[in-house]
This record gives sequence, C-alpha cells and structure tokens, in this order.
Amino acid sequence: MSKDDYHVIAYKILAYLYACLKQGENIDLEYLTAENFKINLAYWEYILEHLYKSNFIEGIKLVPILGKENKGIKITAQTRITPQGIEFLQENSMMKRVKEFLQSVSKRNNTEPIRSL
Repeated sequence: MSKDDYHVIAYKILAYLYACLKQGENIDLEYLTAENFKINLAYWEYILEHLYKSNFIEGIKLVPILGKENKGIKITAQTRITPQGIEFLQENSMMKRVKEFLQSVSKRNNTEPIRSL
C-alpha cells in the first residue's frame, strides 16, 4: 500500500471530514486539495467524484468545464461526510487496513497521525 493509493486518499478525506463534523469545526478548503495530497488533479477529481456518487460525501459541486465531457469537482464549505460515509469509514475492512497502515507509517516516521476518529 502506498500513500497515493485510492483507498488511502479516500480514508484521509473521510477521516478528516468526520473529525471536523464531530468537533463542530469548519473544513479547511486549503487542506482538501490535490496539491496537499500530492496527487494529480485528474486523480483527485476521480476520487472525489466516486466518494460523492457513492454517497459518502455531500456538499461538493460538479462544475461543467467547457470542452470537456466530464465535469470538474469543486469542494465547498458545506462539504461533509454522510452517515453512509461514516459507516463505510468505520466498518469497511479496507478502511480498517488503511487506518492500520497510516498508523504504522506515522509511528515509523515519528509524525503526527492524521486527524481521525
């Protein structure tokens, strides 16, 4: 598993949104960017689109882009995790493996773990 795997990025997004929801904090729009996650924009939009279409997140906008068949993704201040996203984050076996992976990387690198559950 690597830091830019689909499930790792999805876990980080969902865990961050859930932490913000539980703490009553607004999301940091600068945190939720392709640049911050060190991935390309097309991959970032792909991940967000599928989290949205799977009903794991809400409050994003699909923005038509002139000359493109697919719509761009815009995160808004209203972006949140859904109850279905919370369940996926907590109950899905792949998400549990990603959480363990990120915790082990954090311990190895002596860094602060991701904001999460």
